[in-house]
Amino acid sequence: MFTPVIDCLILFALISPLIGTVARGKGIGKVLGVFSSVGFLASLYLLYDLYKDLRLAKNGILVYWSPLTPLSGSCLKVDMLSIYVSAIFILVGLMASIFSIRYMEHDTGHSLYYSLLLAMVAGMVGVTFSGDFFTLFLFWELMCLTSYVLVAFRKEFWEPVEAGFKYLIMSSAGSALILFSIALLYGMTGSVNLSLIARVFAQSGADSSIKVWTYLIFGLLLTGFGIKASIVPLHTWLPDAHPAAPTPISAMLSGVVIKTGVFAMIRIFFTILHPAPLDWGIIVTISAIFAALTMTVGNVMALLQNDIKRLLAFSSIAQIGYILLAISVGFVGGIYGLYGLTSGLLHVLNHAIMKALLFLTAGAIIHATGTRSLTELTGIGHRMHATAVILTVGALAISGIPPFNGFISELAILLATINAGLMIFAVIMLANILIGFSYYLRLLYILVWQAPKEGLENVKEAPLSMLLPMGILAFLCILIGVWPHPFIYLASKAAEAAMNTVAYVSAI
Repeated sequence: MFTPVIDCLILFALISPLIGTVARGKGIGKVLGVFSSVGFLASLYLLYDLYKDLRLAKNGILVYWSPLTPLSGSCLKVDMLSIYVSAIFILVGLMASIFSIRYMEHDTGHSLYYSLLLAMVAGMVGVTFSGDFFTLFLFWELMCLTSYVLVAFRKEFWEPVEAGFKYLIMSSAGSALILFSIALLYGMTGSVNLSLIARVFAQSGADSSIKVWTYLIFGLLLTGFGIKASIVPLHTWLPDAHPAAPTPISAMLSGVVIKTGVFAMIRIFFTILHPAPLDWGIIVTISAIFAALTMTVGNVMALLQNDIKRLLAFSSIAQIGYILLAISVGFVGGIYGLYGLTSGLLHVLNHAIMKALLFLTAGAIIHATGTRSLTELTGIGHRMHATAVILTVGALAISGIPPFNGFISELAILLATINAGLMIFAVIMLANILIGFSYYLRLLYILVWQAPKEGLENVKEAPLSMLLPMGILAFLCILIGVWPHPFIYLASKAAEAAMNTVAYVSAI
């Protein structure tokens, strides 16, 4: 109905409750987690098949027309940017699914949990494949609705319900702004198709009235998608939602859900608005200021946290600031813009891996001890040796220490920012990297280096089904750090697809 990848995810999401009912009746509830993981593996394989077809496609774009095309221009378009980001979404979903097999085994309603997880990833993949605003908004809402429920999944506790409600209110406001901007675009161009809208803006010339409305639309979309991406000051839902959600969902939220907002900004700003005759110098400065504010607030607030999941949540806000700075450099255009966007997309991959790893590691510790307080977890690494090693890899990677993957993408963003002439923002980012290193060093000192606190004597190592996804992600942190070339190549191809408006417009 859509594409094989999305169809596979939706099919597994629909079948999961039935499998869960049968499995619980036979006393084999863990089979549902295995079933969900198989669904993610199958969708990854289908995505690879799509990638092979894409390499043979004209202009590097595959177009899937929907039955509604004559009325709305609704379609699905797959390019290298879609493939790249979707692979990240599905990979982290797979890791979260495997981790959940033991982590969620005592939660009631876990068949619904896996169904929601699969549907949420289907929504995110659908957003990346959307060739028009109608389809994009449809899948965007699928992602949002499932993520609201997953945040508040443990409804017997007040914290998840409160966090889920706050997330619902703020995200719904963002969706309303996006919908309003879509209405404005339709009124200006007569279409919701991204390619047709881009063509109208490219041909608009220096019409002052169009420029005024375009600036308004840019602001609305930046705000709407910025709420999901947690750009400061639109970030306040994130520090509550991520700690309150089940840890695999925290990994999804920080690792990939907020990246859906980043993807939407890249797709729409570079495909639709970048051809418009706007003052892009002003836009570069404004977006870079928001990037600097986002990374600084995130890092400073992370310094003050005693809750391990809140610390990681604020760290995610800071990392979004780094990515937004790379997008700002992308607005410069030309070779510097391409380099900036490539570095940002590389960091999208690296942060998804690093933050998913750190949240899953935190989840393994919380599962073993029942607490999120750093003061109560002093020296836990002495009781959970494998978890401590993996935590150290993740913390050093996200701190930008070589030879791990975070160093590669953070250095690339710094160099791109300097080459674009934004020296002051490069200095701000470098200062923030040092702040980030300080609180991750503190985290390692408390959890790994200090002597274990009394009361942790009976703590046991995490089970294999938790260590497996953590180990895979830790391995990727090392692999990308020591052999970055294939991943830089993929990120550069994704960036070229994002900035190649001519090819995207011609694929109608």
